[in-house]
Amino acid sequence: MYKSVFLRNRPFASRLYHSSGQLKSLAKGNVKTKSVLEVARALQPGTKLHGYTVEKVEDVPELFLTTVSLNHDRTGAKHLHVAREDNNNVFSVAFRTTPMDSTGVPHILEHTVLCGSKKFPVRDPFFKMLNRSLATFMNALTASDWTMYPFSTQNRQDYNNLLSIYLDAVFYPQLRELDFSQEGWRLEHENLQDDNSPINFKGVVYNEMKGVFSNQQNIFAEAVQNKLLPNHTYGVVSGGDPEYIPDLTWEHLKNFHKTHYHPSNARFFTYGNFPLEDHLQYINENYLSQFSKIEADTAVPAEPRWTSPKEASVTCQPDTMAPDPDKQTTVAVNFLLSDITDIEEGTTLNIISNLLTDGETSPFYQALLEANIGSDYSPVIGYNGYTKESSFSVGLQGIHKDDVDKVKQIISETIDKVIEEGFEQSRIDALLHRIELGTKHQTSNFGLGLVMSVASMWNHDGDASEMLRVNNQMELFKKKLQNDPKYLQKKVKEYFKDNSHRLTLVMSPEEEFEEKRRAKEQEKLQNCIQNLSAQDKTKIFQLGQELQETQNRTEDLTCLPCIKLSEIDKEIKLEPTEQTEFDGIPVQYSAQPTNEVTYIKMVSFLDQVPMEMKVYVPLFTNVITKMGAGIYDFKELSHQAELYTGGLSAGTLVSQDPTDPLDFDQGVVFSSYCLERNFDKTLDLWTEIFDRSNLRDSNRLQTLIKMSAADLAASLSNAGHNYAMMHSASSLTPASQLSEMFDGVSQVSVMKRIAELEDNSKIMEHLIELGHEILNKNNLKLCINATPDFMPTALEKVEQFIETLHSDRKPEHHFVKRHTTHVTKFVATSQKTQIELPFSVNYMSKSIKTVPYTHVDFASLRILSRLLSWKFLHREIREKGGAYGGGANCTNGVMSFFSYRDPNSMETLEVFDRSIQWAANGDFTDTDVEEAKITVFQQTDKPVPPGQIGSTLFLNNISDGMRQEARNQLFSVTKENVIEAAQRYLLPDNRPSSLSFLGPENADVAGNKEWKVIKG
Repeated sequence: MYKSVFLRNRPFASRLYHSSGQLKSLAKGNVKTKSVLEVARALQPGTKLHGYTVEKVEDVPELFLTTVSLNHDRTGAKHLHVAREDNNNVFSVAFRTTPMDSTGVPHILEHTVLCGSKKFPVRDPFFKMLNRSLATFMNALTASDWTMYPFSTQNRQDYNNLLSIYLDAVFYPQLRELDFSQEGWRLEHENLQDDNSPINFKGVVYNEMKGVFSNQQNIFAEAVQNKLLPNHTYGVVSGGDPEYIPDLTWEHLKNFHKTHYHPSNARFFTYGNFPLEDHLQYINENYLSQFSKIEADTAVPAEPRWTSPKEASVTCQPDTMAPDPDKQTTVAVNFLLSDITDIEEGTTLNIISNLLTDGETSPFYQALLEANIGSDYSPVIGYNGYTKESSFSVGLQGIHKDDVDKVKQIISETIDKVIEEGFEQSRIDALLHRIELGTKHQTSNFGLGLVMSVASMWNHDGDASEMLRVNNQMELFKKKLQNDPKYLQKKVKEYFKDNSHRLTLVMSPEEEFEEKRRAKEQEKLQNCIQNLSAQDKTKIFQLGQELQETQNRTEDLTCLPCIKLSEIDKEIKLEPTEQTEFDGIPVQYSAQPTNEVTYIKMVSFLDQVPMEMKVYVPLFTNVITKMGAGIYDFKELSHQAELYTGGLSAGTLVSQDPTDPLDFDQGVVFSSYCLERNFDKTLDLWTEIFDRSNLRDSNRLQTLIKMSAADLAASLSNAGHNYAMMHSASSLTPASQLSEMFDGVSQVSVMKRIAELEDNSKIMEHLIELGHEILNKNNLKLCINATPDFMPTALEKVEQFIETLHSDRKPEHHFVKRHTTHVTKFVATSQKTQIELPFSVNYMSKSIKTVPYTHVDFASLRILSRLLSWKFLHREIREKGGAYGGGANCTNGVMSFFSYRDPNSMETLEVFDRSIQWAANGDFTDTDVEEAKITVFQQTDKPVPPGQIGSTLFLNNISDGMRQEARNQLFSVTKENVIEAAQRYLLPDNRPSSLSFLGPENADVAGNKEWKVIKG
């Protein structure tokens, strides 16, 4: 998977410092916890362990962990171990990969090494292990200058299994030519049986990157990096530019592996409560002991600094979903900053960047976004610490081409103003609060976030363990600020005002962009074909047939390890909750080890909202916490939220009833979390929003409308498969229909139309009318998660909060109201729809109406979806078809098939149908069914952090009893059950089904009366 240039800055607190969800034993001084940390603390620098030497041991008490830094004596491989009482253990191995061309060699190599190895000589052991593992995460990632292979799991045997797969893959891959041609690129006949049929480009990465560059934001982000750091590896596209991918040869790929995938160029990371010594012993004895140290020539030199600023421009395809076709220009000013291995300087620059751009009170937000000359910040915004030298970007998208100079002037004037006036202390305090809260907020895969956050800095030989010492960094920062009140202003002047290494990049739409791209592709193809000898053509024809034969061949997979069903717990992990009610409002609560953080969720039901008003609900959720309320204007409300909470969020909810396909819950979910000491203040802010929201600020509303419309339009190419599935399912169930209205392509179109309006007064009135219903406490239910000690206080404060809220209920009517929506007149229909968009690839989907969660056949359908995905669709859509991905997804009431970044369209729909027939014929084994069960348990058994315990019940009405019954059914499903489910629900004409896809103009659809074409 290509991990592209990071498009958005992340708040400093959320960048790294979120605790995991396994802190209960820590808080109580559990012996096992002490043992995990004490074993690590007992190690001393210089200690020898299985071929390694301990270099440093560091305690990081704020994150409840101890780090051990080691060096492998024989090869120089680096190893960072993070000891922590967390069952969700993580492993990764990363290599510094520094290509000097845009053929995508590190990206294609990342794919190809996973296609078979010395110890596991089968095709795609990586994907096959997805069916044989309980991993909570498995993937491989290519960044601009590193390639990483991470996984996480809670099961010790599973950890050992995956460790062997990953290490053998990276150090002893087979790197077969067939795998290179499948994953990277190849020339192949349209008809593999006819050597006179046309020849085309194919390949998984080739089509993946065509999809990547179908997105304007990706084009802009890549151009920023390439042009700001042009002199070495950052000047090329590490993921691969489709124009140059066909220049990569198999020999070059193998040579790149030899020079880059060596232990001397490797960084190993282990995390969790499994013993360090076991990891080291296995890695050393089975792999590293077989290598000797080399001098890996992969270091990235510092970029030569410019003596004067530069300007550049790029073009992109027009955005047909843009509200104003004349406002499609993007401009950003980009500054090259400091070396990321300088942690102190990096911390300061990260903080400055967040102060400059993050939140409604930041200088650039006020100067750029409130000016309403653009739709949103530029795609690359804020601090980027993912290259050897960090950078900062700021600008606008969705502007008129004539406003470029105006944006540049605003940026320059804003920098001058900050240098002159500095930052308010309260804003600095708010950021420090977010960092403190971030160290306590618990997530489900902390270890994975940890390695991702330190990867870039460590990749360039920075001190990874030091980067984790959050409190130390904050204390140093505070001292510098205390010693020099103008410290931040001086840094702004140094890095922004006086920095001549500054790039202004402008991106403009070009009507012929896609036409030119296709012409270039055809020219490249014809040049390749013209240079083929007769022998080359014969080889291409034979290679295509050989690849197809290999893809169709049934393999002996006995060499691959596999978790057994008998090793999986029969019982669910209970999520204990209790129920009460205050003033007729139901309240669910769960006492959990939340590390002194309190979590609150509120659902306001929409069953009384008129249907014609519901189309505006998503916009309501986007603006309600950002418009100001009561005594706070929108800037001050944002500031108060930063000072006291982890954010005030609102979003839509559509939850299919687990028992009745015609029942569902619809609502708006409000949520936030905070330190216990700030719970009063958090509830005060929600009180202001519910009782005194201000929705009459027309200028502010227009800013938010533009931002929402821009974000939705930009999401189409990255999440096209989700949009396609939502659309195809929308004609099958009432819940799916509403989901598409709230979150689908139709909502993108609605927001486009709203953003086009010159006068938003009618929209404002609609939102105010919605507020009367949504912000009425009669429609609420609440959920609280807090520590056992704080829970009584939390409930007392919640009761007071509810009492203060507006209500239109008469005083004597204190009863708990049922809000579930029941639809009696809905008729599922079959439809065929294309959403035509200027993409280079397609996103295909087929949806079929099935059964709800508690139905006896639901377990069989869930297993069937996994069987279809990994035993049929993966092979046909990805390996043969060249799409980046494809599969089947079973949800509550609907089965959806999908493809992602797919060069094919109608052919993929045929694949969906053939997969159904394959399943109905029972062309799979009992072992396949067992493996499919494992993949379902892989999803259901992922760790749930304390703050989210009970959410499945609260949001989806699925109780522990229902979950346990569903688990029992999963264990008992047989091959015959799966076949029966396929025959009963998926075969043609048995159930309503619909087809939808997003993609470019399609000759097979145009003029076909069975299809409806919606022009994007």
